[in-house]
Amino acid sequence: MRAKILAIMGVIMDSTVYSNDISAVVEADRAHLWHHLIQHKPFETVDPRIMVEGKGMRVWDALGKEHLDAVSGGVWTVNVGYGRETIAKAVYEQLVKMNYFANSAGSIPGSIFAKQLIEKMPGMSRVYYTNSGSEANEKAFKMIRQIAHKRYGGKKHKILFRDRDYHGATISAMSAGGQEERNAQYGPYTPGFVKVPHCMEYHKQWDVENYGERAADAIEEVILREGADTVGALCLEPVTAGGGVITPPEGYWARVQEICAKYDILLHIDEVVCGVGRTGTWFGYQNYGVKPDFVTMAKGVASGYAAIACCVTTEAVFEMFKDNADDPLNYFRDISTFGGCTAGPAAAIENMRIIEDEGLLANTLAMGERLMNNLHALKEKHRVVGDVRGKGLFCGAELVSDRATREPVSEKMAAAVVADCMAQGVIIGMTNRSIPGFNNTLCLSPALIATPDDIDQITQAMDKAITKVFS
Repeated sequence: MRAKILAIMGVIMDSTVYSNDISAVVEADRAHLWHHLIQHKPFETVDPRIMVEGKGMRVWDALGKEHLDAVSGGVWTVNVGYGRETIAKAVYEQLVKMNYFANSAGSIPGSIFAKQLIEKMPGMSRVYYTNSGSEANEKAFKMIRQIAHKRYGGKKHKILFRDRDYHGATISAMSAGGQEERNAQYGPYTPGFVKVPHCMEYHKQWDVENYGERAADAIEEVILREGADTVGALCLEPVTAGGGVITPPEGYWARVQEICAKYDILLHIDEVVCGVGRTGTWFGYQNYGVKPDFVTMAKGVASGYAAIACCVTTEAVFEMFKDNADDPLNYFRDISTFGGCTAGPAAAIENMRIIEDEGLLANTLAMGERLMNNLHALKEKHRVVGDVRGKGLFCGAELVSDRATREPVSEKMAAAVVADCMAQGVIIGMTNRSIPGFNNTLCLSPALIATPDDIDQITQAMDKAITKVFS
């Protein structure tokens, strides 16, 4: 495998500089690259990890070690797996024909994908292209604020967000972020964002029978406290991702929809993680009968083969920005430079075809069931596994030091499980510097192409790691 990697390196790099020597790449990385989500001090004495090839569910690092990727590129992105030549070909053919023009004009792949996407989203009608999930959410926030000024004299401008949810890394997206450790040291934040309680039943906030309805009622309590005439929108993930893989309790979403309708509040669903098949439906909200006003998405839209994100709205929202053509401020005065790139929609079209033609939604449901069954077996075997939860191929296992009190294990102990799985050649994730005291959930989101053997290998590695760390 190392010889293959070096051969590839020789093709794509100037051999007079690199001489097929991976050490030069490692040193360039160490000297000049600023990695995401990682402390760099250890790189003074150990080498940074460099991934150089991927195929199907597996990736190989610069040392030639093979890993089974159970987190789809580390952050829930590569939904259809690595090495898809048809996506690469579609992108190449589009780029040599027309790579870019600002999205003030249309493009062939942009128009085709928008139509195909809307066909998967009954009730939605308009697609605004951006280049990241954070930016897609920012567009929704700006639309909501502009609607407040156009319709309500600026008063109905507040945006509610949920504890533990995550909506991106820009300042306003972080202002709508319910993860304190991710937000720490980056304030002050954009005003007008108000937090509502999370809906996690495992760590109950209320001792009631209909927990889902009670958790939704807590949103109404915040609305009444703030004043319904000041609240313009509610922004939620269909299943909370980085905050602990939190699936909503029964009755939650129906009550949320009622509350939004009652107080004339726009509903913004953040599908950056759950969208495009991750939960076994095209979008996570479609599991719960929700009718949103905004849906944002990124990650799996093109499975990481090109940068693309979308802010999708209803026609009713769209109409608010063209109802008075004589007003020079009436339209949505916004641009996303790379929203005009054609590579993203070209990749997304082929990505969607693969999901349909290969039956990956059905496979996600089947493999998701197998994964949850395996996780329940781990829970039966290991008392440190306090709760397992998930939807489709988006699952989590929460580690606790005491099942009775549900006291979380330390982040260090959870990280040790992740590290041991990595040593075994299986990449899993965890809640990472997100919720103070609750960074204890192991996160799994394998590609939608996962096989039974893949699923079993993932949970077998977790079994060995948990045994080793907590024995």
